[in-house]
Amino acid sequence: MKDLPPPQAADRLAALLKSAESRTLDFKRLGAGKIAKMLETICAFANTEGGVLVIGIGDAKELRAGEKPQQRLWGIQENPEALDELQRKCRTQFNPSMDGIGVYRLPCTLRDGKAGDVVLVRVEKSDRVHSVVDGGTWTRGDASNRQLGATEITELSYQRGERSAESEPVAIPLRLLDTPVWHTFVRSRGLRTGDMAEQMQRIGLADTVKTGSAEEQVQPRRAAVLLFAEEPGSLLAASGTRADIRLLVYAGKEVGSSSTPNLRKPPKTLRGPLIEQIDAAVRAVLDELAQGLTLVGSGFKTRHRYPERVVKEAIVNAVIHRDYHLNRDIFIRIFDDRIDVESPGMLPGRITPDNIARAGSQARNPLIAQNLREFPVAPNIDAGEGVKMMFSEMAAAKLYPPQYRQSTEAAVESVTVTLLNLERPSVWDEVSDWIDREGSLGNAKLRAISGWDTLAASRQLRQWVSQGLLEPLPAASRQQARYTKPSKETQDQGSLSWSFDNETPN
Repeated sequence: MKDLPPPQAADRLAALLKSAESRTLDFKRLGAGKIAKMLETICAFANTEGGVLVIGIGDAKELRAGEKPQQRLWGIQENPEALDELQRKCRTQFNPSMDGIGVYRLPCTLRDGKAGDVVLVRVEKSDRVHSVVDGGTWTRGDASNRQLGATEITELSYQRGERSAESEPVAIPLRLLDTPVWHTFVRSRGLRTGDMAEQMQRIGLADTVKTGSAEEQVQPRRAAVLLFAEEPGSLLAASGTRADIRLLVYAGKEVGSSSTPNLRKPPKTLRGPLIEQIDAAVRAVLDELAQGLTLVGSGFKTRHRYPERVVKEAIVNAVIHRDYHLNRDIFIRIFDDRIDVESPGMLPGRITPDNIARAGSQARNPLIAQNLREFPVAPNIDAGEGVKMMFSEMAAAKLYPPQYRQSTEAAVESVTVTLLNLERPSVWDEVSDWIDREGSLGNAKLRAISGWDTLAASRQLRQWVSQGLLEPLPAASRQQARYTKPSKETQDQGSLSWSFDNETPN
């Protein structure tokens, strides 16, 4: 257990007392019989988006009229033995066992005026699905926990990427996979011996399955159908899986709400084995972008300026990492100002829209990813660096970074990456706009805008001050320093001084 330093602890405690329970925050007192509920919350956080369990602070709803927030501070001193029991059970009562739990102590003054402690249990989003031993499997809602049934646990396993539809055998004859793409793959992979069934089993793309007559039959895994069948989407439709890509080009910046779709041309469906489907989708999108678009309502023609590598990576990732147990195609939508690539399924494991730039990608479908790279011209290198490359390339092109979002409320969950055809303003432009709206700016906000570290941000702030673009505001310490634009009077004096200094004497 780590102790937070007093200044940080005081700030954190004040913020907690102003906060309400949410999807990522829960409060619990250490009263009798609370351990089971705490284990449920920790399990729920790990199975959802992570969160913080605050132990020793009562629920805000328990405050009586007129009571101050400090009356919620019961502390762990209410039942210190229970905290020891909770820590022990965190090591023994989760299946599978759980890492990513941090415990922090916040010293404070309790409701009775005595010195005490509040404890924060920080739980990371897990890449597994966890259950409490003899206590069920839980997820987190808006401000409460919910126990899952067997079907929901299976769905959560797919969402997390712990279970993948690509590895499941499907009752499709192997002969339908004996295509030119399969033969190209065999030569490239060096599979020189055995018949097709043996070769596929050897590399994990087929299984021996007992049929209804108790006879054994070699069946391809779904990954094999996707990789080699001429029309995998058609073959897999009976099992509730789609595997095609739909390309839609819109006139305008949004999907129209009228009865007549605002499409520039009929939608295009891209089918085929994944290696060919990716190539066809990339070519189709790049051809559309090369033609340029006449903007609706203006008559001006614009060209999309995304780096080709970024467009290709977005499409490759959608194909490789989509959830193939969901009955929905990939959608690529081209608008006047952006491209949206929507892939069925959630971000797997611990990846979120907020951390994907740092975390990169995690293979939901390792069989597909590993075998695509075995083709003579592979669409992927399977090194986990593609997403980071996308952010780097967009920055180099002075465009906004890729925008990721998850749709959890739709009938079929999906992840969409948006590439904006919009030049990103300079750091100074963003700083200037922020100060115009908020009045001042500190080192932390500059880091958030620029992506620089603390030292680089400090150097730039000092340079802007020396250039007369900013002036420091009074502050108690360097760490609290904030900056604003010089007043008009100061700017006029500086301009006047410069003109006198540069005046040619008579």
